[in-house]
Amino acid sequence: MNLFGVDVSLKNIPELDPAFLPLHRFNEAFLAGAKKPLGIAVERTGGQMASVHTFIHGTPEMREADLYYAERLVKTLLWMKGGFRVYVSGDSAICDCLKEIYSPKGRQAFDADFMSRVYEHPFEVLPAEQLPESRDEPKKIGGHMDGCRIGFDAGGSDRKVSAVVNGEPVYSEEVVWFPKTASDPDYHYEGITAALKSAAEHLPRVDAVGVSSAGIYIDNRTMNASLFLKVPPDLFDRKVKDIYIRAITDTFGDVPYSVINDGDVTALAGAISLETDNVLGIAMGTSEAAGFVDRNGCITGWLNELAFVPVDANPDAMVDEWSGDIGCGVKYFSQDSVIKLAPFAGIELDSALSPAEKLKAVQKLMEAGDERAARVYRSIGCYLAHTLAYYHALYGCENVLLLGRVMSGRGGDILLDTCRSVLADEYPSLAGILRLALPDEKFRRVGQSAVAASLPELPTEN
Repeated sequence: MNLFGVDVSLKNIPELDPAFLPLHRFNEAFLAGAKKPLGIAVERTGGQMASVHTFIHGTPEMREADLYYAERLVKTLLWMKGGFRVYVSGDSAICDCLKEIYSPKGRQAFDADFMSRVYEHPFEVLPAEQLPESRDEPKKIGGHMDGCRIGFDAGGSDRKVSAVVNGEPVYSEEVVWFPKTASDPDYHYEGITAALKSAAEHLPRVDAVGVSSAGIYIDNRTMNASLFLKVPPDLFDRKVKDIYIRAITDTFGDVPYSVINDGDVTALAGAISLETDNVLGIAMGTSEAAGFVDRNGCITGWLNELAFVPVDANPDAMVDEWSGDIGCGVKYFSQDSVIKLAPFAGIELDSALSPAEKLKAVQKLMEAGDERAARVYRSIGCYLAHTLAYYHALYGCENVLLLGRVMSGRGGDILLDTCRSVLADEYPSLAGILRLALPDEKFRRVGQSAVAASLPELPTEN
């Protein structure tokens, strides 16, 4: 395969998507002949910085390849680690092009606007003579079992809450709700407080509250979340940004609390289940959700929005309707991927079905041993192997926990077997490093809301 003058060698190709071009393989081939230094740094809250010292070709004939590589790297850093300011060193022309691409009228205007709103700061691309060095503030969070605690887990279709005493769940409940279609934030607030009060009835007192919620949270505040999709912007700012803080303090007063992304809580639960650290958790469901616990057992504070990290360099890759970009993880590691591939396998899905129902239709075929459905899952398994090599390069992760509806049933087994086979063949050095795991009974027993209860640290702890 050739892209922008870069020849990419590939041994394993998804049988239903022969044009798939793993971005990781493109990057490797591109860098093999690149010698001109280029620096990219992305700044986020509190001066935290993600910096990459890399190379481009710096020749006129490779200018298009250079810009493509640099832009995909910037997008990857933005959605993996987050940030509102990009620094570029080593090539002023690349810096000027990136400034235009991420301008209000540029093709990545969505990304710039999103990051600006999340970090409450104008988005900008700046030249730098000397690139700022990386600086992170990982936090040891979770695993606190003492006292009487409440854990709340907010999902898109149900909410779960657990009452936990000294690490042992004494009560749990799961309630169906419809946060994504509710425009009145009081609906969300009342649902949250109702859950907290229900759990509190089973405790002698409430010492701390932990929240696991889909979305982006900074300093316990809601910066962006699909749960509040229909809430108007003015009401979001007034009633949603601090909704969990208000719900907890209004109900229990001044108790320790912690609100973090549900992907990180999943990774934390995975670390507890696997009894190890350095865990990347990937949930393939409505979208691709992810979380990361580093080798020291810490939450990094990164966005980990892998749904919008590019993984496919194919210029004709499917467009993500939300961001308008192509080749991003959401179209490869969610129910969208199953739906995308089904027609190429000869499976006709009723257009009147919802995405979740379409996934179930393919799963039903898979359970019946339909070879067409098996081709879908083998193709996703091939996607995953190439992309895990990329994620390993980005995170240095050694353990990967795979979960979500796409991973369930016989299809998930085929997907995982294919992934392992492709990893061994295409990336033999990683096959012995990356440990792939599915949720076990211990993971299910611990539960997301119970793990959320362990997030805050009590003042009396040393």
